Amino acid sequence: MIPRYSRPEMVAIWSPETKFRIWYEIEAHACDAQAALGVIPADSAAAVWRAKDVEFDVARIDAIEAVTKHDVIAFLTHLAEIIGHEEARFVHQGMTSSDVLDTTFNIQLVRAADLLLADLDALLEALKRRAFEHKDTIRIGRSHGIHAEPTTMGLTFARFYAEMARNRTRLEAARAEVATGAISGAVGTFANIDPSVEAHVCAKLGLSPEPISTQVIPRDRHAMFFATLGVIASSVENIATEIRHMQRTEVLEAEEFFSKGQKGSSAMPHKRNPVLTENLTGLARIVRGMVVPALENVALWHERDISHSSVERMIGPDATVTLDFALSRLTGVIDKLVVYPDAMIANMNKFRGLIHSQRVLLALTQKGVSREDAYTLVQRNAMKVWEEGRDFQEELLADPDVRAAMSDAEIAANFDIAHHTKHVDTIFERVFGGNG
Repeated sequence: MIPRYSRPEMVAIWSPETKFRIWYEIEAHACDAQAALGVIPADSAAAVWRAKDVEFDVARIDAIEAVTKHDVIAFLTHLAEIIGHEEARFVHQGMTSSDVLDTTFNIQLVRAADLLLADLDALLEALKRRAFEHKDTIRIGRSHGIHAEPTTMGLTFARFYAEMARNRTRLEAARAEVATGAISGAVGTFANIDPSVEAHVCAKLGLSPEPISTQVIPRDRHAMFFATLGVIASSVENIATEIRHMQRTEVLEAEEFFSKGQKGSSAMPHKRNPVLTENLTGLARIVRGMVVPALENVALWHERDISHSSVERMIGPDATVTLDFALSRLTGVIDKLVVYPDAMIANMNKFRGLIHSQRVLLALTQKGVSREDAYTLVQRNAMKVWEEGRDFQEELLADPDVRAAMSDAEIAANFDIAHHTKHVDTIFERVFGGNG
């Protein structure tokens, strides 16, 4: 991934240095297990650990691979150069390249998931704080982009908190899905390596043994992982889209923090654009775009082919690095989001009471008017507000058919904003429990 959308800690997981270090640890732990079984000399296993503090020469490995055309063989050759060819002759005993590659890939995905879980925790904390800050900040709810009924900004934040909390649960499950390792040999039958070697390596590296592998770990696990990243990315876009709408000039109920010295446009000095959330929308598309290749990787020929390999070399780093950056950026946006309560009230009142139409409709039915007739009465008065800018309550009071069913006081009682927020505490209790 390009540096512009990358953070160092996640990038480091996918560096060649990290990859080769994991390869080494797999091989070294496997040698220990083989020595315990008496398959290889204990001295040979101990010799492998002489490279424990050595920095592997990435350029040297690349140079060897240029000749061998095989990355794992290139690494093993370089390892032999470090610890001695005689001592290295038992390294990789009974193993196949995918034992190293797949187990390493899963370790990297697990580490990436841990960083993403921390990102989600930071985002959840920001969403929760803003939810309670604006728990009672009234704003209009919209359906189809059109004014519907009142809600609160706190409920908007709480809704996004609940969504991201579900995503955290999904990611924990996806992490568990890929936290397996396989050291099972050429086609997964353990013909030339004992299953206890796999168990030992997995235990040392924080994985569970893959119950049944072929020459590769089943890719449905990875499909689940990347699909989860795609869902999280969609949630990022969901929040970003709401903020972009709120920042529109015609709405302007909230906006991204605009720092001192920031410029919005090279041509128009007045501009304050939602650049961060627009960026997040684009990044979400990138992450989602990596889901389908992961799904297509599930179907491999027989016990293995390498059609999945080139895909994973790209989507592993790119999806996790991009989502890590996006979650961090979104947390910053939420943390500094500027909210305009007065604008929310002004927007809500633009159509002079029209948002209370459902309450009037229901009140009329309670007074014995059929729902069909009540709907007609309310709608004909509501259309005058839409088309002529009238006041909804005044129109109802002037309508003899409405007045025949309800008194002035009964009509006015339907225009109380507090009616719409009376269950906010209940919703917050459902979302946050007793952790308010």
